[in-house]
Amino acid sequence: MKAEFVLSANKPEHFPSDGLPEVAFFGRSNVGKSSLINAITGIKGLAFTSNTPGRTQSINFYRIDDSFYFVDLPGYGYAKVPLASKQEWARLIESYLKERKTLGMSFLIVDARRGWMDKDLDLKEWLEANNHPFRVVASKIDKLNQSEQSQSIKGIRKYAEPLPFSAVTGRGVREIWQAITITNPPRK
Repeated sequence: MKAEFVLSANKPEHFPSDGLPEVAFFGRSNVGKSSLINAITGIKGLAFTSNTPGRTQSINFYRIDDSFYFVDLPGYGYAKVPLASKQEWARLIESYLKERKTLGMSFLIVDARRGWMDKDLDLKEWLEANNHPFRVVASKIDKLNQSEQSQSIKGIRKYAEPLPFSAVTGRGVREIWQAITITNPPRK
């Protein structure tokens, strides 16, 4: 697999214009979006990871096999950044979701240790209301014991069937790729 970082965009006019399909990754700050991208591409360090919430402050595009993009969006929720920055991120994300014709599929990533939070459910409802295809990924599943995993998946399942995922063990990588390959084509 060939995967490369292409650009970080802070404005819609900076988004790639080559028309390749896109797969987007959404979630709260520090939920593991970048780790997921690194794990499913098999390339450590492709997407920058940090223990500090709010490090991804722009929309990052990664070209995969010269045929489509993975898109890492800024996390929402907890991050030690000014309110104005959070509002700017929200506008950028909203613009991306509403106007990006090449966006075919999204993954809403929920931390298995925390379960659903209000902002996760808000985004899920928006995606559903706008008929946008998405799957839910329960990240950091390896940080829970078997009983906790079962409880977490049960709680997440109340609103959507999750794909359990661990960047550490690789659990869920195959299932995420399957969800990507059966994705609807990009919106017209």
